[in-house]
Amino acid sequence: MSRVPFSLDRVWLIAGNTLQEAARQRLLQLFLLLGLGLVLGAQSLRDFNFGASELKFIADFGFGALAFFGSALSITATASLFWSELEQRTAQTLLAKPVWRLEFILGKFLGVAAFVAVFCALLTGLLMAILWTRETALSRELHEPVQHSVAYAGVAAVGFFQFLKLSVLAACTLLLASFAQSQLFTVVMGFFVLVICHLQFLLQEAYARSGGVVARGFAGLLALVFPDFQVFAEADWSGAANGPDAMTVLQVTGYAAGYVAVFCGLAGWVFHRREI
Repeated sequence: MSRVPFSLDRVWLIAGNTLQEAARQRLLQLFLLLGLGLVLGAQSLRDFNFGASELKFIADFGFGALAFFGSALSITATASLFWSELEQRTAQTLLAKPVWRLEFILGKFLGVAAFVAVFCALLTGLLMAILWTRETALSRELHEPVQHSVAYAGVAAVGFFQFLKLSVLAACTLLLASFAQSQLFTVVMGFFVLVICHLQFLLQEAYARSGGVVARGFAGLLALVFPDFQVFAEADWSGAANGPDAMTVLQVTGYAAGYVAVFCGLAGWVFHRREI
């Protein structure tokens, strides 16, 4: 492949085919329908909000559905779409042509990221529509404007930050798939990494309190290798009237883009040395 220049056109072509394949897979369609159904069903569960404001409860319920099904979708989609190429031997046919393996990796990632973006956009848009509909209904019932429990700019920001987190998760899963020997191993390890990334800050605090140099060094290494998903969770701007400021968006986006670049680069390097 050294004689053939790297081509973004081939990357986009692989990404487009990956997106089409993702849209046809029934398991991924099931995750999408479950997520949409759960967000739609949030209104029917508002009586079980244990005293929380109704609109805030619906928003939190929708965010939970987005995070849960989005994570499952990101991991399973990446593993399934990567391994289907190997098992059906379409990857071998494709890579026999003048196609870089890095182009293949980047195309797969961009295709999954586009599918995840559609998922996040649909659920976030549906959640905003439900909140607006219920807020309008409450205003009519009470004959007075209802104070915004959840700002719509904040809801959109949470949806965007969730997309960034899921993109990082997809890139990490792609790195696992590049050296894994089975799809099951990739999926299991993907969920294992998801747990580590969510609980990383607890491990760091535990090692930091130990006071040992080795422990602090291990905590620093852990923080460097695994992204901290609390960065995206702490950027919860559901109650901010104008959403996050531009600097916050750039910082969180840069944080996600850095890990995506590293994970995809490592996946391309590992996959280049893999015999298929």
